[in-house]
Amino acid sequence: MNTVFTYIFLGISMAATIGPVKTVLINTGFKNGFFHAWFFSLGALVTDIIYMFIVYFGIGQFIDSLYLKIFLWSFGCFVLLYTGIENLLSLHKIDMNLKTGKMTRLRNSILAGLFMSMLNPLTILFWLGIYGSMLAKTAGISSDYQIIINSIAILLGIILVDFIMAFLSSAARKLLSTNILKTVSLISSIIMIGFGIYFGMQAFQVIF
Repeated sequence: MNTVFTYIFLGISMAATIGPVKTVLINTGFKNGFFHAWFFSLGALVTDIIYMFIVYFGIGQFIDSLYLKIFLWSFGCFVLLYTGIENLLSLHKIDMNLKTGKMTRLRNSILAGLFMSMLNPLTILFWLGIYGSMLAKTAGISSDYQIIINSIAILLGIILVDFIMAFLSSAARKLLSTNILKTVSLISSIIMIGFGIYFGMQAFQVIF
């Protein structure tokens, strides 16, 4: 039982890190409310499960290839720069969205979370590094059943953090003033652009 809670805590620790995906999740909660942020996180969770299976079945070397790294760094750069700049240009619409509600389909939020996480190189590095190390450590001493339980525990930790972030960001949307929400959205947009520039630099270094 202690082992299960250890891996739940590992999932919490991993999910609590504020990277580009979590930044977009929080920004989605501010702009569109709880369900859009929660569905965004579910889309990202699907990606986590996909990469978990990839590493578990021993084909992690495929996603660690040079050409795929270049593609992911480059495309991740484009997606984050585009999203960050688009958010900056739409800051003036936040007041209108809060009053009228932004008509965005929940399906679009799921797809946004799925592709944002799938094209985020940090997600791949995380699953190859942390989860791959966990499998290497426990492969000789744990049964397949125990590894599956530990993997589910990690996912539970991630789900818990995502739920809390979605709830808090949507609650803040109702409690905070429009100016504060605009400031938070501005900061999150700058963070996204910063990650985009970082990904672009990584792609440049790999290519040249």
